[in-house]
Amino acid sequence: MAELAAPAVRDWDFPRGTASVLLMLAFAEDHGVPAANLLPGTPREALTGPDRQVDARQELAVVRAVATHAGGGDDLALDLGRRYRVTTFGIFGFACISSPTMRDAMLFALRYLDLSFTFCIPHVELDADGISLVLDDSRVPADVSRFLVLRDLAAIHTVMRDLLPGISPRGLEFRHSAPPSTKSYVDTFGVEPAFGAERHRASFDPAFLTMPLPQANEQTVALCAAQCDALVARRRERSGISQLVRERLVRLGGVDAGMDEIARQLAVSPRTLRRRLTDAGTGYRQLVDEVRQTLAEEMLDTGALSVEDVALRLGYAEASSFIYAFKRWTGTTPAAYARRSAPRARPGR
Repeated sequence: MAELAAPAVRDWDFPRGTASVLLMLAFAEDHGVPAANLLPGTPREALTGPDRQVDARQELAVVRAVATHAGGGDDLALDLGRRYRVTTFGIFGFACISSPTMRDAMLFALRYLDLSFTFCIPHVELDADGISLVLDDSRVPADVSRFLVLRDLAAIHTVMRDLLPGISPRGLEFRHSAPPSTKSYVDTFGVEPAFGAERHRASFDPAFLTMPLPQANEQTVALCAAQCDALVARRRERSGISQLVRERLVRLGGVDAGMDEIARQLAVSPRTLRRRLTDAGTGYRQLVDEVRQTLAEEMLDTGALSVEDVALRLGYAEASSFIYAFKRWTGTTPAAYARRSAPRARPGR
């Protein structure tokens, strides 16, 4: 089986626009959850504007909060995925609409995947029998992997139908176990899925690849591609300072050395570091939390360390402070996370 094209990114940890976070805030409010519960300390106004961006882990925190506060079941994830329309993706979505065929749209989407909001990395495979859209969730945190597989595939399917209304999968498979009811799956995808499969996969008739899209315009696609190139370059440039801070925090094992010390290591003033992090859509405290959460999950996944040991290694004076922080990050306690992760080792970790 041949891959249509390699996705531009192989991991979900890339900077993103704010449209997805804003969509999730509105979705949560529709389910009776105040937006302030999902992104405390960040006013909605700070997320509006075409050039705003967030760190992927900020968006992941919102996903966790939605799943925790609004119910978190399969129906909720599929409902959320259906809210993502091609217009949600801005210039990236406009380029897909304007592509000559579905094949061209898929190639464009894979080329500029880091302008999307996906956490599960899509792979498009071709053989004599058809097209397979496979979602790789191997690097997605275990506590939200099922939720994000369903959200991401429902969003991709919804966008594909925006591009070509007649398209629908002829087969659907998921690795996870079957829910009590599959009605929301059938309502979303139009087919009855199979569960307990080797991969998360949707299959399509190969004839869809060459069908012309209703709003195709090659000149528009070329213009959009140039704008996407510029947008990707800006995001990568702005996110560079965040990665530098993360790297130094990781070297410290998640221990918070203070922004002044990190600024000294980067040879900039604390004021300059604060400004550059703000421009990148994040802040020093957020990065400390992100690094500590990642390291905590990795240590808990091993099963070799107690909660108290993990707290000590991350620089917490008391285990209770770590437990409180971890519950704020993930919606669960470190002990509960360790129990939930123990039976299922994650590939790639």
